[in-house]
Amino acid sequence: MTTATVGAAKLTRIEETYGFFFEAKQFFADWRDEIAAEHMSWMVPHHYDPATGFLKLSIHSWLLEIGGKRILIDTCVGNHKSRKHRPFWDQLNTPYLERLAAAGVTPDEIDMVMCTHLHVDHVGWNTRLDNGRWVPTFPNAKYVWSKTDFDHFSAIDRDPAKGPAIGGAMRDSVYPIVEAGLAQMVDGTETIEEHLSLTPAPGHSPGHVLINLTSQGKQAYFSGDILHHLIQVYHPAWNSFACADQPTARTSRRMTLEKCAGSGALLAPQHFGAPHLCHIEAKGDGFTPRFL
Repeated sequence: MTTATVGAAKLTRIEETYGFFFEAKQFFADWRDEIAAEHMSWMVPHHYDPATGFLKLSIHSWLLEIGGKRILIDTCVGNHKSRKHRPFWDQLNTPYLERLAAAGVTPDEIDMVMCTHLHVDHVGWNTRLDNGRWVPTFPNAKYVWSKTDFDHFSAIDRDPAKGPAIGGAMRDSVYPIVEAGLAQMVDGTETIEEHLSLTPAPGHSPGHVLINLTSQGKQAYFSGDILHHLIQVYHPAWNSFACADQPTARTSRRMTLEKCAGSGALLAPQHFGAPHLCHIEAKGDGFTPRFL
């Protein structure tokens, strides 16, 4: 179980799945084998399989404990969710809650859930199936997400020609939270509480936010899908196929890396392979990771 400290805060990675979901050339339009060859020394085996050409990606949450509060950042895919558009995420049955319990926390003890954006693999454990109904997994938590993303995906969901949005995730993982009165929608610029603030980081989705933790002079950035894979630290212009606004996604990615490099902050993405988080150092016109 990956853990780290940032000032008085403790971070714990809660894994859902970790595997080979996408072919690199399909995931990154800019992928070139000759460029990737320069990175094989660190990519194999935790980030890439050269035999198949598939990227290795993690799907995980970050549990943040600070000041007596427990905050869960991004909630993965979830169990028993119909995700026909992504067969490798369809009808999962993982021990995610058992892994949360192994970190010493029960669902009732989560005070806040924060979603960097509302894509299918970041909202799933917002709810769980109970007697045929989707109910909040964390009933005592406030769920925080971008109103921009909510409005955007709700509009798609209501459009018969386009819906359901994000593989049905609005219907089973987002709307039930709103109906339960637990949602707090933000514009992406708020200070959520003493240690947590948001910065808009659109591109991957219209309302994607970057979450900043500050404690005792130390910082961490929870970057969601601003970066999917460690190779984007070296090549920040590389976008995934899932980035809705490609130029803006590049701008948000460089902003995030510059913030980390300039402050010494820890970068905590949602999909990096082991060791899953790192510091960032500027190198020429680009960046390089420095692991804990």
